[in-house]
Amino acid sequence: MSRFHKRFSAITGSLLLVAAGSIHADLDDSDSDDAEDGASQTTTPVFQPGYSEQGRFGSPFAEPTIVVDGETVTTDEKCVENAEGDLECKPAAGTMALLKDGRILYLNALEGTENVETSIVGEFGQVSINDQSRVLALGADDTPTWRKPDPLRAGANPDGNDSETLLNDTLLDGAIDNADESAHNDGALFCSDVIGLANGNVLAVGGTDYYSEPGIDGMPLGVAELEGIKNSRIFDEASNTWTQSGDMNFGRWYPSLVTMGNGNVFVASGVTKLLKPVYPEDPVNSGRNVVQTETYNPCAGTWHQNPSTADRSLPLYPRMHLLPNGHVLYNAGGQAFNPFGQGYDQALWNIVASYNPDTQRWNDIGYAGLPLRLDENGLGQLSSTLNITNGSLEQAAELLGGVVRSPAELRETSVTVTASEESLKMAIAGGMRGSTSSTMLPLKPDANGDYTDVELLTAGGVPSYGLLTNPGGYVPIAQSRVDTIRTNGDQIDYESRLTGPLNQPRWYGTNVLMPDGSVMVFSGGTRDGVAAPGLEGPIRTAERFDPATGTWTEMAMATQARTYHNTAVLMEDGRVMIAGHSPINTAYLSFVDLQDFGLAPYDGRDPSFEIYTPPYALRNDRPVIKRAPGSLTIGDRFRIKLEDNAEEIDQALLIRRTVMTHLIDGDQRAIELVVEKTKGRKMTLRMPDNHNLVPAGEYMLFVSKDTPEGRVPSVSAPITVVNEGLECMAPTQVADSTMTVDGVIESTIDLL
Repeated sequence: MSRFHKRFSAITGSLLLVAAGSIHADLDDSDSDDAEDGASQTTTPVFQPGYSEQGRFGSPFAEPTIVVDGETVTTDEKCVENAEGDLECKPAAGTMALLKDGRILYLNALEGTENVETSIVGEFGQVSINDQSRVLALGADDTPTWRKPDPLRAGANPDGNDSETLLNDTLLDGAIDNADESAHNDGALFCSDVIGLANGNVLAVGGTDYYSEPGIDGMPLGVAELEGIKNSRIFDEASNTWTQSGDMNFGRWYPSLVTMGNGNVFVASGVTKLLKPVYPEDPVNSGRNVVQTETYNPCAGTWHQNPSTADRSLPLYPRMHLLPNGHVLYNAGGQAFNPFGQGYDQALWNIVASYNPDTQRWNDIGYAGLPLRLDENGLGQLSSTLNITNGSLEQAAELLGGVVRSPAELRETSVTVTASEESLKMAIAGGMRGSTSSTMLPLKPDANGDYTDVELLTAGGVPSYGLLTNPGGYVPIAQSRVDTIRTNGDQIDYESRLTGPLNQPRWYGTNVLMPDGSVMVFSGGTRDGVAAPGLEGPIRTAERFDPATGTWTEMAMATQARTYHNTAVLMEDGRVMIAGHSPINTAYLSFVDLQDFGLAPYDGRDPSFEIYTPPYALRNDRPVIKRAPGSLTIGDRFRIKLEDNAEEIDQALLIRRTVMTHLIDGDQRAIELVVEKTKGRKMTLRMPDNHNLVPAGEYMLFVSKDTPEGRVPSVSAPITVVNEGLECMAPTQVADSTMTVDGVIESTIDLL
């Protein structure tokens, strides 16, 4: 039985007891009801058998069956051949999302690559298939079970996609392509972006339409095209179903999503045609990514194109974050398909910028990683003015006016930038970073309980070497930096500092924000696996970043090698689920497995999962949350009850559930809550007063204590953050809490 169903049963039973007068609510700070819990067991050893300072990985496990020719086959193999000679394979978790009931939704990646015989470039327009989805649940002793959503492949474009081919909507439509040949690959989930909605459902935006151009119907060969689609799809975790929502105005492959404070969803970038981005009806936008941005209204299920002032040239999957002032920050990271690049205007990707949803305008802040400030020198509209889709006399006047107003600052900056050793290091790896992480460190309140500052950790990836973006690098770096963003209304201050480097350079590592405040990175490779697929070495050793010391420490080694399309999500108990590895065919031909030579396995995708258990989860003295409210909103003061006295508990982190693909989750965040009072077994905490800090949705509450071995967090309590202005997304409320006389929300029902 899942934690959600156990909790629902407990709630149901407890409500019956309430009705019978057999249970009472705690209406004050007293501990009169705590005696029943008993004293802590001081004889229990602190460390469990097999404890390790590096943590440990469990044994890999995978879905046990494959459907072949309509029959369910139980096998340990990854693939089974069907009657037509094609391979039917288990899906890999190229995308993962932690649902509010603790299960994991995952999506396959690059389905069909295993049936390429000669070249993925020549064949994938025909052999590709819309990707499968699955839901994984862990029962007692981590026993896994799987469930197939309906429809299995999320149901987009069953009648085919209106592909934007070179001759689309002309008399010669279809003459040099096979885009209309079939619909089995016109609505793939591959390369969509996913995000958690306020009601706990998952929104998948964009994806892939495969075809050949040039290509001829019925012919097995052509030149593959991967086209971004306009679809948005919603997975309902309660019914395990996919439904279509409104279409975007632009087809997007590799877009990025960010949840805004009001519950709307902001989308940027993506490309409509990856390999041949030529649009005869829109020649200005040929040769680059989608610059137009859009906003999704979850209540109406519709997309609205933002004005041209909101246009911006960005890399694919741009690394974006919601700031405390409601702006969206682009942190100069993304996917650039190094070393060949993807857009003629890639030089603009080096610039850190923020989008103001009120003015619907971008503002250039600075060159990533360098002390050069653009906005303070009158150059805040540089990128927007150079972007030909929103260039205008008004835009040019804004830029020139800014320069005229700030000539002294510009001269001073040019003089004060020095060639110190550190600045040279930052310059070498400054600018846009490809296939890198960008992780928001825990948001901390200041002395007044306000949240104004943000720190973003960027580590590894492929540099553009200060000035270059196209072409960029091929070999990743170990350099790690923290960007600090300070907000004061619409004003944003930005600075960067180098931290300790990774212990080894890492391409495509997946970061996870941990409940002890650290960041862990998993998987990845020693070289760019897109530039030369099959020639990267796998990195199996996880690393941990300590924000207090600014250093990375090597942790345990995973069992499986996972390079491209690897994933990792934080689980409710503080462990991490690791999965993925869906490589492109070796050298863009067919699969040739070179792992005997120390390279990554290239014998197809890996459908396995493994669980990483951090050192703190190998202890017997973890704090235990006995009671916590099921739902909260901004400004709430609330009380939680612990199993033991709370004197040692000094921190509470509210962590948003991970919904990630391609190593990014723009909504991944942790908020350190203000601790108002600790008494006996109870803690009184305060929520932030701003939805820009805690957008509505599903979170996990962890409390922790400091020990000589490091911070030790509890297993989490599920918390739904409700936006009272977003009624269409409000969850069904359960009467599991009450308000005390001093205005503190307190749960009346024990967690299980």
